Amino acid sequence: MSPNASRAPGPADAGSTRTLPYAEDILPTEKASLPVVVWMAVAQFGIFLGLLAPVTVSLALKVQDLVPAAEAPGALGMVLSVAAVMALVANPVVGRLSDRTTSRWGRRRPWMIAGCAVFILGMVVIATAGSVAMVLVGWLLGQLGDNMILAPLLTTIADQVPEFQRGTVSANVGIMQNVGILAAAYVASWFVHNMFLLFVVPAVIATITVVVYCIVLPDRQVRVHAEPGGWMKLLRTFWVNPLEFPDFGWAWVSRFCMILSSFLFITFRLFFLQHRVELTTDEAVQAITAGVLIYTIALVIAAKIGGWLSDRYRRRKVFVIATAALFGVGTYLLAHVTSLSGYYLVEVLMGATYGIYYAVDMALVVDVLPNPDDAAKDLGVMNIANALPQSLAGALGGWLLGLGSTEGTNYTLLFLVAGIVAVLGAAAILPIKKVR
Repeated sequence: MSPNASRAPGPADAGSTRTLPYAEDILPTEKASLPVVVWMAVAQFGIFLGLLAPVTVSLALKVQDLVPAAEAPGALGMVLSVAAVMALVANPVVGRLSDRTTSRWGRRRPWMIAGCAVFILGMVVIATAGSVAMVLVGWLLGQLGDNMILAPLLTTIADQVPEFQRGTVSANVGIMQNVGILAAAYVASWFVHNMFLLFVVPAVIATITVVVYCIVLPDRQVRVHAEPGGWMKLLRTFWVNPLEFPDFGWAWVSRFCMILSSFLFITFRLFFLQHRVELTTDEAVQAITAGVLIYTIALVIAAKIGGWLSDRYRRRKVFVIATAALFGVGTYLLAHVTSLSGYYLVEVLMGATYGIYYAVDMALVVDVLPNPDDAAKDLGVMNIANALPQSLAGALGGWLLGLGSTEGTNYTLLFLVAGIVAVLGAAAILPIKKVR
């Protein structure tokens, strides 16, 4: 990247008569600076601390306070499924809007800052909610705010990081994402009896990390190409033609399968530990915290090694295929877990495999983006593969748990299906041709 391309805009730029570049004219060619790399990862940590604290434990606890225990899994599944539709819509729309934003403060920063405010508001609504309906309203706001941050933040990988550095940087982002999930579990255990702090503290920490990243980010102001408006333009926000860009399409399918497999477990983990391992609520929360710690340690080690090897040998597919398949084995093994020791052993396998998968798959996705000038929009389409499975997991998982079980505890079927779905995600990588 040229010196001018790496400089953040300031007041002098706004009054200058120089021509602002098109987005594709500032594609990175030199290594991203250390502050950008570090704070990109730290901001990812903050976002996932704020987002996954509710998904991991907090929302389940809140819902259990509002409805009878037998109704809690269904109510939680409804909240997560409906609100995930917000993520499905918001991420690609914000991505397209950020691609076309001509603010003096850059394309990405304005959206991330605004998203922080919306996210905190949503968490306050959930913390003070007196009904499941208000919890849903709060989580809708939370998903909107989170995706206003996440869509432009992930696009800064394409904006700031050259291809030869993406495996390492993606590994850092993947590691910090999961460290955020670990921190979320600890925060939940600390504030399990204080609903306001349980939801708001993670949101405030997330905001601080994102704001600092916005300060160090060299987010240039750009001009944009004129393009036709209307409904067709809006609809194209949610679409990348898989026949024209088959590699992107197969990467989308793989990501969809992996996230669905993961959330079939994550969504019902608290209830699984209560019913199958026979833990109390407090014991289950502590077990989740310990399990996420084990998972994260395995993930961090594996992701750093996998990301480095992927960059070293310039290969992506073999890492993604192998780890997706092994993750499927791990989810299937959960079907046979009836003890805490067995649960922790499976967390090790799932953490290590998912760490390598995420680190290398993120680099693979950036490598197969159809159009660098629409990177945020296209990554928004990819994020549908993150959001849609979350929407489906609550409803599909609740249905699977109910098959053959009047008490809704058929975890054997749930995890068998989750394992099969992950293996399908591994197979979807095979047809990709652009990436080795």
